[in-house]
Amino acid sequence: MDQPMREGYTTGASATAAMKAALLALRGEFPKMVTVLSPQHAEITIPVDSASAEGAVGTATVLKDGGDDLDCTHGTPVVVSVRYTETPGLVLRAGRGVGTVTKPGLQVPVGKPAINPGPQLMMRQVYEEMVGRDKGLEVTVSIPYGEELAKQTLNPAMGVVGGISVLGTTGIVKPMSEDAYKRSLAPQLSVVKACGYHTVVLAPGRIGETAAQRMGIPRDVIAETSNFIGYMMEQAVSVGFRKMLLIGHMGKLVKVTSGSFHTYNRNSDGRMETMAAYAALNGAGPAVVRDILDCTTTDAAAEIIAREHLEAVYPQMAERAQVRCERYIFGKAQVGVIFAAMDGTVIAASSRAAEIAEEEQWHIV
Repeated sequence: MDQPMREGYTTGASATAAMKAALLALRGEFPKMVTVLSPQHAEITIPVDSASAEGAVGTATVLKDGGDDLDCTHGTPVVVSVRYTETPGLVLRAGRGVGTVTKPGLQVPVGKPAINPGPQLMMRQVYEEMVGRDKGLEVTVSIPYGEELAKQTLNPAMGVVGGISVLGTTGIVKPMSEDAYKRSLAPQLSVVKACGYHTVVLAPGRIGETAAQRMGIPRDVIAETSNFIGYMMEQAVSVGFRKMLLIGHMGKLVKVTSGSFHTYNRNSDGRMETMAAYAALNGAGPAVVRDILDCTTTDAAAEIIAREHLEAVYPQMAERAQVRCERYIFGKAQVGVIFAAMDGTVIAASSRAAEIAEEEQWHIV
């Protein structure tokens, strides 16, 4: 039988544990383990890497343990410093590597440290237990490698700058399921909406983002979909968008042409069959169709398309992808589709994409 996957601790639980250890250090205690309460009041016991006190400042470090969900933060130090203040209340500060929120639409107000409500609640529980509401405490959370780690997250797209977010709704990391990953993508759409945009640009990955930026599309309008194109279109509709532009590498979006909206290669792959069918529609003979079917990448198939002067297939496939997209969300929004090459240049744009680009004064290049 398969062994169950090992759970870990969120960055929020790690920061809370470090906060508690830092407060204990000010009392002359230097624990190797501390127990904190989750937002649901479950006890979580977490190892402490180090704890020390220097003058009026207590500092502790917890190494974030993601269990078997080995995301980019696994093993990184979470460092918390505490000091008492004269003004009653708890003040949370972003130290090195913890981001600051710069756009509306997230759970934390603009200008505040990117410490989500769950971790804030956990830290407040420690404050009330060990300090008391009538006293003042300043807590600074640092994640020394956070600025580099943030490049591997969606934080830049969501307007969190200077580092990563301190996250966690339960304090416990359960190895991430596909559903959890999908849900982690959706908040991008609320941020785009809160910034006042009426059209959202959906990009499965870097190539789509590059193409969008070449068109003069602001980075703030772009939301990454990964392989979950259908899910993100549905979420965009639920947030209130009635116009979308789907931009990505042809190899990804050809799958949408054939009606696949979860584009992970193990879930869907009819790329060569789709390209071969459109080549045949444009006069390709059996030998050319066979050559396309023998390809393993759309770039290789594109060489055959170019050799045979069958470039008309691209706008046709983009147009069909547009039809499929609008049908997928039952006509609740207009969806334009743009196929891009590896370097981000536009190969083809559907009719709706051209309309949306003209309205927004974006330039299809």
